[in-house]
Formats: sequence, C-alpha cells, structure tokens
Amino acid sequence: MTYCVAVKLKAGLVFLSDSRTNAGLDQISTFRKMIVYEKTNDRFMVLLTAGNLSIAQSIREILQVEHVKDPSAHSGEEELITIWSAKSMFDATRVLGQAVRRVYERDGASLKAAGVDFNVSLIFGGQIKGEGMRLFQVYSAGNFIEATLETPYFQIGESKYGKPVLDRVISPSTPLDEATKCLLVSMDSTLKSNLSVGLPLDLAVYEVDQFQSHKLLCLTENNPYFKMLHTSWGDKLREVFDGIEDPMWNGELASHPIVCESSTSQALPKIANASEKLI
Repeated sequence: MTYCVAVKLKAGLVFLSDSRTNAGLDQISTFRKMIVYEKTNDRFMVLLTAGNLSIAQSIREILQVEHVKDPSAHSGEEELITIWSAKSMFDATRVLGQAVRRVYERDGASLKAAGVDFNVSLIFGGQIKGEGMRLFQVYSAGNFIEATLETPYFQIGESKYGKPVLDRVISPSTPLDEATKCLLVSMDSTLKSNLSVGLPLDLAVYEVDQFQSHKLLCLTENNPYFKMLHTSWGDKLREVFDGIEDPMWNGELASHPIVCESSTSQALPKIANASEKLI
C-alpha cells in the first residue's frame, strides 16, 4: 500500500508521496513513487503512482517514449506528441493514459491468468509554457479527471486517514507553505494509522510560472521539521481533545433519549437478565 497526495493552488502545486511497498508482512521494501519531468523554462511535471509496483514501473518506463497523435495536426499528417513535445498538460496526460493502456495490452491477460488485478492509479500535474498549471488523476483504464476549484487536491492509495485535515484546510487560495504543512500532517496521520505506509517521503513544491523547482526533498525519520510536526500535531490534538468537556449524563446529553422507530416512540428497552447480554 502507499499514500500519495497532490494539491493545486493559485500559488503553485505541492506533491507528496511515501515510499513503502509490501507484499506481505515479511516483504516490505522501499521504492520511490514520485518522478519529476523537468525542462527548464519550458515545462515542469510530476508523476505519483500507487497500486501494483510492476505495473507502475512499466508505465513510467514507457511514458518516456510513448506518443499519441497530435489532434491539431492537419489531415494526413502523422505528427506525434510525447510528454516532452506536448503543448498542454491535457495532451501530456493523454500520453500517460496511452502508456497505461499499452501496459494493459501487454500484461493484462497474463496478470489476469495469474489472478492479479490490473491495479494502478496515478496523479500527474505540472505546467507547460503557454498555459496555466493543471492537475489530473489517471485511472487504470487510462482515463482521467482534472482538479477544479471545488476539488483542488487528489489522493491515491491509503487516502482515508489523511483526508479530514485536507478538507478542513485546503482551498485554492491556501499559501504554498501552509499547504505543504497540511499535506505533511495528512501524511503523518496516515503513517500513524496504517503500517503499510512508511518513510522516507518525497516532497515537491512548485511555484506558478517557474517551470522548475528548487524544493525537491526526501524526508527521513531524522528530518528535524517532520519530527517537530509529528510531535506537535499529536500534542495539539490531545490539548484540543482535553479542552472539550466530558459528557454530562444528567445534563444535555441525557435530555434527548434514544427512541425506537415505532408508533409508541418508547425508549430503548433495558436488558433485564444478565444472560441476555450480547457478547
């Protein structure tokens, strides 16, 4: 299992991924889930992968040479697009979708015969000169959706533990540093609750219209900021929890008893005999 998350903001893009893979309790390894494609002053793109590791690695290899036909080419021409020549992130994502389908055509039947699902999901985002930043989630069929103002982030892998803080904090106007902190808290919550997600973490922060990034980091358990964030988040959560009053059984909590959904609206019956208790 893995956890990857990316967010699109007015100020830029933030990508974060863990690096743990496992095929059972005794087969835990470290593999990078993030790859950066950069051509200075022209394009900056990041790919995050989750799912079957062999499928994801094959897609990454094929993506570098895969191509699709240019939809703007005149009839009869055979001009092809790669991720390096695409004039838009939409077309670059089409190339990625085609790479996914190419791997399925090659390996899908063999995987199915072995009882293995074709399971892969990807996040692909960045900026190509001439257009704004864009962020996409790509599915195992090669189709994809794009982030919007209403949904500015995508998660793949073990997403449920890190989602609540994203929903409460992230909006298109969130500053880059604050969004980076939020994604790290999201990852820390996932690390705390799921052993199949693990360090080190790969982090990429991109500022709009820069077409390169100087904020590409690998965070280990010894990183002082992540250690501080892990400790502070746990302590602050405990402080907030302790600051909320305990339930008062003779006060507001008890003023509205649970009732049965029936015409008599009687309170739930109590178990009279200890032998009737459910175990």
